[in-house]
Amino acid sequence: MEKQEYTITLYTENSIGLIGRISTIFSRRKINIESLNTSPSEVEGIHRFTIVITEAEDLLRKLCRQLEKQIDILKAYYNTNDEVIWQEQALYKVPADVVNEKVYVERLLRQYGANVVVIRNDYIVFETAGHREEIDKLTEELTKYGLIEFVRGARIAIIKDSAGFHSKLVQFEAKEPSIEIVENEYLDKRDDVFTM
Repeated sequence: MEKQEYTITLYTENSIGLIGRISTIFSRRKINIESLNTSPSEVEGIHRFTIVITEAEDLLRKLCRQLEKQIDILKAYYNTNDEVIWQEQALYKVPADVVNEKVYVERLLRQYGANVVVIRNDYIVFETAGHREEIDKLTEELTKYGLIEFVRGARIAIIKDSAGFHSKLVQFEAKEPSIEIVENEYLDKRDDVFTM
């Protein structure tokens, strides 16, 4: 089967050591993680990992099943680039005199939707978001004009045909409701109950 780029979305509990266990699963299979982002999700207490890899789909299916066996991972999805809406963010540090003197650089930054983050006498920092190809092209162009520094953030992605993880939790709760927690009626009367 042919390799292609996939975005893996993991919904997890926020627990210590989870990122190490996830990376171990990838390294055992000799799979390179091209991009990794983690953040809170739309559900309180649930975190979302967005991982980009290039691999064959049959191996990816097995990988997701293996990831879901981890106790802290609630669900693993994988999607092609056509099935997700995604962006990457980048910061560029450019000499201030180049931006001030070269009209082409200013037009280029405007064309790519770059916004100014910091202005100093010696340099200006811009940020932009877009697909990897757009960021690569802007980086290539700015290199011609003395690009001082560049950094790209990891991919963030939303699955196009998804109602979100919260709806899955609501469906699960409707099928298998949790046991109602009974509060101890004496819990807030400690001093009255335990006296000496």
